[in-house]
Amino acid sequence: MRHTILASLGTLSLLAVLATPSPLISQVHNHDQVRYTVTDLGIVGAPPGQAYAITRNGLISGAAQAQNGVMHAALWLNKTNFDIGRSYRQGTTNSIAFGGNVWGQAVGVVQISTADPNGEDFCGFKAFGLPTNGGSCLPFVWQLGKGMTLLPTLGGPNGGLNEMNIQGQIAGYAENNKTDSGCPAPQVLQAKPVIWTNNKVKELQTVDGDLQGAALAINDSGQAAGASGACAPFSQQLLLNLQPLHALLWEAGKTKPSDLGNLGGTGHFAGNIALNMNNKGQVVGNSDLTGDTTNHAFLWTKEKGMQDLGTLPGDFMSAGLNINDSTQVVGVSLDANFNLRAFVWQNGQMGALNDLIPANSNLSLILACGINSEGQIVGLAIDKTTGDAHAFLASPNR
Repeated sequence: MRHTILASLGTLSLLAVLATPSPLISQVHNHDQVRYTVTDLGIVGAPPGQAYAITRNGLISGAAQAQNGVMHAALWLNKTNFDIGRSYRQGTTNSIAFGGNVWGQAVGVVQISTADPNGEDFCGFKAFGLPTNGGSCLPFVWQLGKGMTLLPTLGGPNGGLNEMNIQGQIAGYAENNKTDSGCPAPQVLQAKPVIWTNNKVKELQTVDGDLQGAALAINDSGQAAGASGACAPFSQQLLLNLQPLHALLWEAGKTKPSDLGNLGGTGHFAGNIALNMNNKGQVVGNSDLTGDTTNHAFLWTKEKGMQDLGTLPGDFMSAGLNINDSTQVVGVSLDANFNLRAFVWQNGQMGALNDLIPANSNLSLILACGINSEGQIVGLAIDKTTGDAHAFLASPNR
C-alpha cells in the first residue's frame, strides 16, 4: 500500500484556511432525499490512518501514514491537509488526532521517547505493525502556535483521549499506578475514565466494580459517554485495551454514572459501549445481543432508553460511531465475512452511504466515523482501482 506525505504545517496557511468560512449546506430532514458529494482527502496508509471527526466549521481530525511508515496526527480543512504529528519533536514516532473543536484545537495521542516501564502497547502502534520506539503513549492538545501540550495521567505512564467540547473539556482515559491482575500481557495497569479541564485530570467512576474504563465522548454541556469493563488485549476496532461491559453516561453534578443498559448481551462478544453523543444528550454505540453472538448499533435517549438500530440488509453486525444534533447517526455495518459498509441512519431508517453518492465514484465508503451539524460525514474509504485506503468527506447536496 502506498503511503502519503502530508503537507508541511504552516501556521499562517492554516490560519488563512480557518478564517475562510466553509459554505454551509442546508440540512435535509428526509433521509431518502439526501444525496452526497464525496471529496477524496487522500491516501492515509495503513490502519489506524483515517479521518475520525469533523467540527461544525469543517475542521477534520485524523491520521495518515508518512513516507517512512510512521503514523502522524493530521488535520484537513477545505481539502488541505496538515501534518501536526511533526510538531512534537522529542523522539516521537506515532500520533493520532481523534477530535477537535471550532477554535482550531485538536486532541489525540502521541508516542514519546520515554520508554514504557512495563512494555505496554497502550495505543496499539505495535499491534498495528507500525514502526515504534517503545515509548509511552500520552494524550495531547494541539493548538496553532503552541504545538502539542501533553496532558497528565493518574500516575501511570500512559493515557489517551478522544474528544473535546467547545469549552475545552476533554474526555479520555488514563492509567494509574495500580495493577490489574486480570490484564493479559503486556498490559499491567488500571486505566480509568477521566476528564481534563484546564490541563488538570479528574477521574470518573465506573460501575459494578469494573477496574477499567474510558470516557470516549463529551458534549458542550459537559456530559460524557463511554464504558467500563475488564482489561483485555488491545482491540484494533475500539483502539482500547478494554472489554466494554457497561455503556455509561456521566453527568455534571452526579458522582455515579448511569448504566445505559444493553440489547440483551453481556458485552463479552464485541462489547457494550457508548462511542459518541450529541448536545441533546443522545448517545450512540454498540451492544451485544442476547446470546453474545452478534452486536448491533444503538441509539440511547432519556425518553426511550436503548434502541436497536439494526444493520444494513444482509449484514449481521453494526456499530453506531457518531451522532449530530439532528439525530443523524453514522457508523459501520458488517456482513458475515466482516466486509464493512458505511451507513447513515435517520428517522428510523438505515441506509448504505455508498447508495447515496455518485455511482461513478472511485471510492467505496467503508467507515463513517464523524458527522457534524451540517450533516457532513467523514471516515475511511477504499479506492476501487488500487485498493489504497483514503480519508473522505461526504457533503449532503442542497
